[in-house]
Amino acid sequence: MTPTPLRPLTAVSRQLALSIALACAPALASAQADAPAPATASAPAEVVAVGELSSIPAPAVPAKAWLTLDVNSGQIVGANNPDQKVEPASLTKLMSAYVVFDAIKNGRLSLDQEVNVSEKAWRTEGSRMFINVNTRVKVDELLQGVIVQSGNDATVALAEAVAGSEGAFVALMNEEAKRQGLADTHYTNSPGLPDPQHMTTVRDLATLAANLVSDFPEFLHYYSQKEFTYNKIKQPNRNRLLWADPTVDGLKTGHTSSAGYCLVSTALRDGRRVVSVLVGADSDAARTEASLKLLNWSYQNFDTIKLFDEGQPAVQARVWEGEAETVDLGQTTPIWITVPRGKGPEVEPIARYTQPLVAPLTKGSEVGTVSLSLDGKVLRQEPLAVMNDVPQAGFFGRMYDKVRLMLQ
Repeated sequence: MTPTPLRPLTAVSRQLALSIALACAPALASAQADAPAPATASAPAEVVAVGELSSIPAPAVPAKAWLTLDVNSGQIVGANNPDQKVEPASLTKLMSAYVVFDAIKNGRLSLDQEVNVSEKAWRTEGSRMFINVNTRVKVDELLQGVIVQSGNDATVALAEAVAGSEGAFVALMNEEAKRQGLADTHYTNSPGLPDPQHMTTVRDLATLAANLVSDFPEFLHYYSQKEFTYNKIKQPNRNRLLWADPTVDGLKTGHTSSAGYCLVSTALRDGRRVVSVLVGADSDAARTEASLKLLNWSYQNFDTIKLFDEGQPAVQARVWEGEAETVDLGQTTPIWITVPRGKGPEVEPIARYTQPLVAPLTKGSEVGTVSLSLDGKVLRQEPLAVMNDVPQAGFFGRMYDKVRLMLQ
């Protein structure tokens, strides 16, 4: 918690403290090396889904698992079986596309580059773009084949273009999953063909989807494209929500007999983006209807508000042995929070940070956390960082503060 500020010292007490500091300086200096470590911030609090604090329950969803995520705040709105291992089917192509987008962004691939179609890509089973072996196809067309048509052949062709082989590309997919913290995700192929080791969770899928739309907004138009014609074969996007709701602009369907019908959907309404993940529905119609219900529930019953603006401190903390007596703690980016509708004013920020804070302090150094709570439950927890440098004070200033700490 934020320390209670000390009362100002009188002139006499200042002189007394300085005299004590001068007298104790040798002992204080020799004791510095053996001084105990300062108290640190408490362990991370348990964060709850905001839906647990709402009086409006989530809709009944006929699926193995589901989750909705507010992308602006990064909070889970509601979930059922979020960490159950599930088969992703063609939802795998979200990661395949992410790795391809990254290759384009870093100049290793370009949209107008032509890719040779290998026999392996051409022979890949399942849904197809219908590319022909030993032909050359532009990356832009292959991306439409992957995203709009869910073509397994197009996915393998892009994998080989990025990494030289599908196996090497799958290694990149798993590396990226690790980087994003997708702890329960493992890939064995790029299109999402059934395999006992090819697994994920709806929590990981939601994180991946949020990262994809945030990191690569320039490619999001592919996911809202309703149809694509290649080789004189026109195929519609399997995401029926694109026709049902104009605010929906992605993302990906998936289906196998073992995985059931799956859908990762996202919508943007009044600047607020929500991602819905649903796996294991019994039909295309069921996954579409249930996903729309989850999106509507997340928008209609919850608000996402900006609690701290960019550069706005969450707390001002006392600094010891520094050229300044206080320092701002917070984040360099805005902090948003999702709450049940109308509950924004009731959010309580609780700061916990290393005490005492002893200079020198470097801008950007993390020294604690701020928990954003509602009704005694933590909805978000974010790191607290030093927002400006605080150099160490001179000798007498340091000694003076050391004595004040001793007298507390």
